[in-house]
Amino acid sequence: MDRFIEQTPFFTPEHRNLAASIAGFVRQEVEPRAADEREVDALTIEYVQLLAAAGVVGYAVATPGTPLDVRALCLIREALSYSSALADSAFVMQGLGTYAICQAAPEHLRDFWLNRARDGKAIAAFALTEPEAGSDVSAIQTTAQRHGDAYIINGNKRFISNAGIADFYTVFARTNKREDGRAELSTFVVSSKMPGFSVVERTAMIAPHPIGEIEFKDCRVHADDMIGGEGDGFRLAMETLDVFRSSVGAAACGMARRALDEAVRYAGTRRQFGRLLGEHQLVQEKLADMVTDLDAARLLVYRAAYLKDSGTTRITLAASQAKLFATEAAGRIVDQAVQIHGGAGLVRGSVVERLYRDVRALRIYEGTSEIQKLVIASHLLNE
Repeated sequence: MDRFIEQTPFFTPEHRNLAASIAGFVRQEVEPRAADEREVDALTIEYVQLLAAAGVVGYAVATPGTPLDVRALCLIREALSYSSALADSAFVMQGLGTYAICQAAPEHLRDFWLNRARDGKAIAAFALTEPEAGSDVSAIQTTAQRHGDAYIINGNKRFISNAGIADFYTVFARTNKREDGRAELSTFVVSSKMPGFSVVERTAMIAPHPIGEIEFKDCRVHADDMIGGEGDGFRLAMETLDVFRSSVGAAACGMARRALDEAVRYAGTRRQFGRLLGEHQLVQEKLADMVTDLDAARLLVYRAAYLKDSGTTRITLAASQAKLFATEAAGRIVDQAVQIHGGAGLVRGSVVERLYRDVRALRIYEGTSEIQKLVIASHLLNE
């Protein structure tokens, strides 16, 4: 029933072939594992290796000198999240954790980690958020002080995806103060084997996910492991989010599309009061709202991706609109899918119950819905 890709002008023939290929991969490799929530760490690593073996991770890990194909990134995230939020996370974290490395790291550092991440031989992580610094990146308290040919890093990072299984972390830390007193941020690659680095907590979330808090105690990182120069950290963080933010909307669309499919299927088979659920007008209203929300969300997501791929330099507004609308719409769609299923939608392990837990995080990470509204309004007022 899904004809969005062939009906819209955002995609090349290569994108359409990719969409068909990744859909087949998901059916064969992801869907059979999607309901397994027991060994999350092992399954995440397995997903990375499966995706790497199929050549899919290369669509998330940027290549030096070649712009990332954001439409391809979004198509893959939508397809993966249709079946498994964990598979989607495994895929995108390889990109989030390496994008700054690709853009600004020294060649030796860049080639080593990018190749290992692309081949599934190393798990990546993006260490930005702290206990007292979430949306306000400039409030970061982790410090990196220069001592000879190295930087000594001290501080904590919280809600770090892949904490505990990552082989390396892209870490943002204060190296100085700006004239206005706010933090000057710099970026480093830190191996999980470095002395002074530790995982201090694994965080249990409503949807199983490898995530936790990491700590740096006099962690000595060679100056050559800095990404870019001193003070480039904020720019690198924002560039990373600009590229990947619209893809969060794509993941939301994948979950919403699965919820809609499950709702249509259930409404077409479940009977109430002598009629199919789908014959009741209030259920039809819900389905109409759901599919309209979904189409609008996908249009915003792939417009943002198309603009980025077309070389548009200022895509922050489009990416924020895509992320805001798609994640909020997905929340509504999944909620209505549960409502249509009634009690069956509350059964632990059912598809819509799993979606209900998975979809909630999307309105928070990589900038909350409230932050996206501030970004959008700021662009309007400053034009």
